[in-house]
Amino acid sequence: MAQDFEVRRLGPSFFAEVVGIDCSRGLEAADFERLKAAHLEHGVLVLRNQMLSPEQHIAFSRRFGSLLVHSMSQFNLAGHPEILLVSNDKHPDGRPVGIADAGRYWHTDMSYRSEPALGSMLYARAIPSEGGDTSFCDMTAAYEALEPAMQQRLEGLRAVHYFSARWEREARQGLRPPQTQEERDRNPPVSHPMVRTHPETGRRALYAGGFTIGIEGMPDAEAVELLDWVERWATQSRFVHRHAWRLHDVVFWDNRCAMHLASNYPETMRRHMHRTTIAGDAPYCRPQPAEAAVSA
Repeated sequence: MAQDFEVRRLGPSFFAEVVGIDCSRGLEAADFERLKAAHLEHGVLVLRNQMLSPEQHIAFSRRFGSLLVHSMSQFNLAGHPEILLVSNDKHPDGRPVGIADAGRYWHTDMSYRSEPALGSMLYARAIPSEGGDTSFCDMTAAYEALEPAMQQRLEGLRAVHYFSARWEREARQGLRPPQTQEERDRNPPVSHPMVRTHPETGRRALYAGGFTIGIEGMPDAEAVELLDWVERWATQSRFVHRHAWRLHDVVFWDNRCAMHLASNYPETMRRHMHRTTIAGDAPYCRPQPAEAAVSA
């Protein structure tokens, strides 16, 4: 049976909420195509009031593509490795159940892979009564607002992304265990264009974030300065929407055109989320047509 759901824009240039849809029931083809089109239009969707078992969460996510399994396997849900636990729960022996401090820096998920994630789907199963919001920034709008000279400069650059460098930085804060050598070897450094063409919409977006450690062919100090500038530019308030979670929200974001940042919350309060991650493809930057380059 078709579902009569509504899509409402919330953010300044992106981000929308979907009301009246039940993902546990499965979606007819027409409803799925409408939802997918909304995701491509808005970049980030929040689907309200979902009641999903792990099996239903995985099945719904797979409608959008094959799923990736996080390389830090001890934080994947037992029996359902496609689900990463973003949680401050602990095992009886004190070990963390999930990644309690996940995403407390601007980033796109799994940009450190040669074929990064298409999207991520985060399901709120327990939320704190204060804090814990997630902010998103519109990397397409940020790119389009750049001066043409800066657009052209960034289009010729490739940033280096490295998972272990970021993980080790967070591990020093005491919330994450150090990686083993085998875990470090699973994700060697990769480079991606700093401007990527969205493979479905054709629009261009900035592409960098918290897993970057440098820029190919650029001295380290200059690269860090430019990467920091790009992050400050893209995370201006005019490009950002801050999402205050409600219990049983599912937020589905497009990693190809949006970065996100998790906010802190009181450690005494429980936060327990399930995340699936949809596989994508290698980023590329399609050359602009000659007439577009001239008009710019």
